Amino acid sequence: METTSRVGAQAPAAEGGQQLPSARRTVDGYLLAPFPWYGLDEAFTGPRWLMQVGMAADGAVEHGSIGHGDEPSVRNEGTEDKEKFAVVVTVAGNPARRTADGTGLLEATSVSSAAWLAGVGLLSFTWPGQMDHTLRDDWLEQQTETAWVLADDLAGDDWSTLSLPVDGVPTPFHYRESEFGWVLAGSTQEGVHVGAYGRGMSAYGLGFAMIKDITAYAAQ
Repeated sequence: METTSRVGAQAPAAEGGQQLPSARRTVDGYLLAPFPWYGLDEAFTGPRWLMQVGMAADGAVEHGSIGHGDEPSVRNEGTEDKEKFAVVVTVAGNPARRTADGTGLLEATSVSSAAWLAGVGLLSFTWPGQMDHTLRDDWLEQQTETAWVLADDLAGDDWSTLSLPVDGVPTPFHYRESEFGWVLAGSTQEGVHVGAYGRGMSAYGLGFAMIKDITAYAAQ
């Protein structure tokens, strides 16, 4: 199974290896995408909010995330069990291709790409109890590697199959749960891959739909 490299598919909360709070709620990057964005369907009536987009070295938008529900706080352990959120990650369906300068090769994206981005996204909002800042860095690195291994083996025992509607059409997703929350990933008829992660909201009742007007999210 082809998967995107970890260089080309960075974690939603860590573009370029650092936090970019100024990028939050900015719709400009989303408007540059040549592919449609996905979020939860109209059955979800709670808050929706923009997160960040991920770009390739040549500036092309490759993926991005849309939040639903409570905005999670990574450091506030006291609220972790109370927060209810789901984040939908849309990943462009790209074939293997050369970089803009012709010196390198960008690997093809796949459902595994969406699964890895969703897995790392969940980790970015996870702070295990009784762990200080220095230990969390090591823990996060280890767990990120584990998320990559899991995403690269969607046929493995760690994943089950879940059917959820995408634009009203029943669609198979790869699904797994952990002590930190749940992660799922699948593909759409529009040629993009969709990943999702969450905590406090059941994945079994979710549905996904193409976002008709992404600019509406910037005002929420």
